[in-house]
Amino acid sequence: MRLFNNKFLFCVIGIIVPSLGQTCPVLVIGDSISAAHGLERSQGWVALLQQKLDRENMACTVINSSISGDTSAGGLARIDQEISTHHPGVVVIELGGNDGLRGLPPKIIQANLKEMIVRARSSGAEVILLGIQIPPNYGKSYTALFEGIYDRLASEMPVEFVPGLLSGIGDHPEYMQQDGIHPNRAAQPLISNQIWEKLRKILDVHGDK
Repeated sequence: MRLFNNKFLFCVIGIIVPSLGQTCPVLVIGDSISAAHGLERSQGWVALLQQKLDRENMACTVINSSISGDTSAGGLARIDQEISTHHPGVVVIELGGNDGLRGLPPKIIQANLKEMIVRARSSGAEVILLGIQIPPNYGKSYTALFEGIYDRLASEMPVEFVPGLLSGIGDHPEYMQQDGIHPNRAAQPLISNQIWEKLRKILDVHGDK
């Protein structure tokens, strides 16, 4: 577990964790929902999250490594390099939606996301998992299995969890772009607030005030 404190070194289970200096990087690995598809990146929820940190005088940098169209397999393929490059204290995972839209087996999606969580935590980072929903036209059975992926992972793995990231957003046209899939600018603060609640909890616990 990485501890957020810029003055000391900590020993956790026999491992020396270095000081984070002036930053505690927050790495966001996601798809178009996090990449602010259809918007300026500065308007997206990831950028708004950075603004919240800045207003709270928290010396944390949010790194947006989201790629439109990315899948859980794509995220798994690149997470090691992302962690090696950015050394995050927190990893936010927002993936799986494109897998679901392609009708991929839920067991495979779950296995990919689980391995991403394992690798992130093995690096010393805390994890925030964002629950994803898909349109109901894929059938009740598949939709239930897909959405259950995130609940099962949250129960099994020690992570912070935002269930139904677009709950209360996706079914309101005023918050969605014309494609009915991507949230518009008005929805971004609502999304950011949900992640902020979990991130602030992690930072408060680890003493980054």
